[in-house]
Amino acid sequence: MSASKPLIGISTYLERTRFGLWDVEAAVLYRGYLDCVVEAGGNPVMLPPVGTWNAETIGFLDGLVIAGGADIDPAAYGAERHEKTGEPSRARDDAEFALVDAALKLDLPVLGVCRGMQVLNVALGGTLHQHVEGHNEAPGVFGHTEIEVVQDTHLYTIIGPETTVQCHHHQSLDRVADGLRVTAKAPDGTVEAVELEGARFVVGVQSHPEQDIEDLRLFEALVEAARSKAS
Repeated sequence: MSASKPLIGISTYLERTRFGLWDVEAAVLYRGYLDCVVEAGGNPVMLPPVGTWNAETIGFLDGLVIAGGADIDPAAYGAERHEKTGEPSRARDDAEFALVDAALKLDLPVLGVCRGMQVLNVALGGTLHQHVEGHNEAPGVFGHTEIEVVQDTHLYTIIGPETTVQCHHHQSLDRVADGLRVTAKAPDGTVEAVELEGARFVVGVQSHPEQDIEDLRLFEALVEAARSKAS
């Protein structure tokens, strides 16, 4: 087994950002992702939505996180844009679809967080509900949802039969892509987690585990899977 810490790539996004004397376009990411990867035993690597991402260019990674964020362009799953769907960012969509495709070809361990789970589903041919109520209390406020977890899944092994998760989303999985197994649901039936059957570790969660540095179970599972890849 390698003594080095696994390298965990994390997708980022481009935003107009102010820091110091500057007000510029920047690749940004909520720090919680970085802290969770570090505390779980990995080394984070930020991946911006520029350049070319494929199996060759991410081959140095041991694992991948597709981070949460804005809505996916509904054109990516053949739908018209709903009035409550946010302005699309095709650059980020394309970059993250490419990252998922490359990771699956390499059998990299993958964790998709909120939007990241939706990216995984759309990349594999699934669709989304463009608006659901009750999972987004207010801008910048995370709600809490009880979820029930299916037995004989990675998620069940990691967190057990049920738990409370933090959520902040207004879209959810509609048609689940072939090969993805639903592994958890909210009381209203919203899909809260999926995993790719036959893969070493490809897990998507609709919640935001990066918001709780005290509960690293998902990130620890990802890093452990990445460590076995790195060895």
